[in-house]
Amino acid sequence: MANNTASNIPNPCRVVVKVGTRLLTHNTGKLNLGYMEKLSRVLADLHNQGHELILVSSGSVGAGRGRLNLNRAPISIPEKQALAAVGQGLLIQIYEKLFAEYGLIVGQILLTRTDLVSRRRYINACNTVLTLLKMGVIPIINENDSVSTEELKFGDNDRLSALVAGLSDAHLLVILTDIDGLYNKNPRRFNDAEIIPFVEKIDDNIKAGAENSHDNLATGGMITKLQAAEVAISSGVAMYIVNGYDPAVLSRLVRGEHSGTYFRPQQHFLNRRKRWIAHGLVPQGSIIIDKGACDAICSEGKSLLPVGVIGVEGSFSEGDLLSVKDNEGNELARGITNFSSEELSWIQKRSSFDIAKMIERPVAEEVIHRDNLVLF
Repeated sequence: MANNTASNIPNPCRVVVKVGTRLLTHNTGKLNLGYMEKLSRVLADLHNQGHELILVSSGSVGAGRGRLNLNRAPISIPEKQALAAVGQGLLIQIYEKLFAEYGLIVGQILLTRTDLVSRRRYINACNTVLTLLKMGVIPIINENDSVSTEELKFGDNDRLSALVAGLSDAHLLVILTDIDGLYNKNPRRFNDAEIIPFVEKIDDNIKAGAENSHDNLATGGMITKLQAAEVAISSGVAMYIVNGYDPAVLSRLVRGEHSGTYFRPQQHFLNRRKRWIAHGLVPQGSIIIDKGACDAICSEGKSLLPVGVIGVEGSFSEGDLLSVKDNEGNELARGITNFSSEELSWIQKRSSFDIAKMIERPVAEEVIHRDNLVLF
């Protein structure tokens, strides 16, 4: 088998499995209990082989809809949150019962986007997951939909699964979905659509295949999966998008067989702190830098100095995450700033020698130190 497939995954390995709403629910919106039983059996068997499993599961809204006998999809955000509040307990109860039949224990972790923005809470989430795995428990993770808002959602649990794979140092992330993998165009609309079996790098051509599908559900779903892949491979995690209607595909993947679309992890991947900077935080503003600064941070690995900043966008504080762009608006990096937007507007294009005279507090020489800077 080729070197860029899951044949390089160690045995035993740590695997994050993400299963979405379309697989977990019937067309009525209610839970597909038969599918959940098959999935639990496959995961239990993999666990018995010595693999460590983390399940990122959707389905709380569907479980709540079934429990309340709601015959229509929820309309408003409060309605979705209410259904999730009812359904999450039922969902974990079902998983607990199914895994218990195979002698396994599960543990529930509910996360919001803000849980991973805080460095301390990010580390706490990491420690909880790793401790559960050490105890032989299968963590079952879901977005806390009962309190999450649209502005701070992960994105259909795809991005959440990639963040979990990164913070847990997983070897493999498998996203189970309702199509066979990533296509060059929407297979539901184009008969000549071709599956892309291997992705070495997520470039504009790869992204265009998803963005041009013109299918609201499928487009959004595949775009978030590509975003998840960017997070995973930059964290050193291999990733598959596969058809998950038969959960036994997981066993074949772990054995090294190929299916769906495989995303090769970066050889030089981010350490855990830089993963948090790049993917855990949310940018609060942007700065534009000149060509000399671009060369310094991209080619020479240097810190970003005030003299290279030629523009400031947004309102932010010291310690916030910033998007670093070139003069054409291309995002080059993200990093934690040592200055507020107001201060940066004063000191941009200035030498480090002038800064101390302009700002009445102890300051660093760098706008963003290279240890707090992640290149894209």
